[in-house]
Amino acid sequence: MILKSLSLLNYKNFDSKTFAFNETINCLVGNNGVGKTNVLDAIYHLSFGKSYFNPVASQNIKYNEEFFVINGEYDKDNKTENIVVSLKKGQKKVIKRNTKAYDKFSDHIGFLPLVIISPADRDLIIEGSDTRRKFIDSVISQSDKNYLSSLINYNKILSQRNSLLKYFAANHTYNNDTIEVYNQQLQLYGTEIFEKRKQFLEDFIPLFKARYKAISNNNEEVSLNYKSDLFTSDLEQLLRKAINKDKALQYTSVGIHKDDLEFNIGDYPIKKFGSQGQQKSFLIALKLAQFDSIKALSGDNPILLLDDIFDKLDETRVAQIIKLVNDENFGQIFISDTHAERTENAVKQVHQSYEIFKL
Repeated sequence: MILKSLSLLNYKNFDSKTFAFNETINCLVGNNGVGKTNVLDAIYHLSFGKSYFNPVASQNIKYNEEFFVINGEYDKDNKTENIVVSLKKGQKKVIKRNTKAYDKFSDHIGFLPLVIISPADRDLIIEGSDTRRKFIDSVISQSDKNYLSSLINYNKILSQRNSLLKYFAANHTYNNDTIEVYNQQLQLYGTEIFEKRKQFLEDFIPLFKARYKAISNNNEEVSLNYKSDLFTSDLEQLLRKAINKDKALQYTSVGIHKDDLEFNIGDYPIKKFGSQGQQKSFLIALKLAQFDSIKALSGDNPILLLDDIFDKLDETRVAQIIKLVNDENFGQIFISDTHAERTENAVKQVHQSYEIFKL
């Protein structure tokens, strides 16, 4: 799969801009603030129907304008696919594939597999468990429509159960039969999600460790550990046991929406004991393993976006990443960097064609 061209209209800092891309490596270089990351975000937008960096859709419209349009032309399975994402202030976002609008955005997820590596990924280490769950979910969802559907259903039922707990508290009442209906539905979807997350991580962790080993030159030991309430008991039982706590808190305190991933270097949390370079290597390994996983499941090379990844990495680690890109069939890659010379020197080591766009 190749992104052949990209057109932006009133997107972030761009009024009107068109790019024709190289099939292998594309480098976007320039000073901070010229829009390098915005181009990568537009490409992300075409795959996921949303921005990677700003969840408030209307804030992606150029200042003082009323709408934005992102248009991408792809070569996929020897066919031309045209994807358009557009938003007008006060209206719902629209995603079209070959002029036909999707009824549900979730139907589009996975059609254009993509992995982004960005400084914003540091949130995976420093933020709460919600960020790490979203990471797992985004990888699985790109190749498993049923998983995404179960996740949407689970979150909908969870929201309804939480609203019911708030209603009980506000009205000094309680109905166990109604709670049990929600418990059974959460058990159904929650168990399926837990089993798929568990299976995914069993396959994913060896990929991650191999990637980190290559980037760090085999110098450090890292680990990922999956934490879930469902390892101790089935969800329905957990929900029954926690009902008094849930009534007091007015929300559901147990379930797969509390799952987490532990990131360790040696025997210690990388958040506290990893250097900036180690943390960045950890995140890059995580995302490259995501690439490997999606490629294995979809049979297609995801587009790879590398946003400012050379920053805070020593030359040895940069060389290892370039070597990985050179040795393996990665498909199409987009790189952003503030230092044109650094990027050009790096990609010259790769025996593939490349294009440099100076913004």
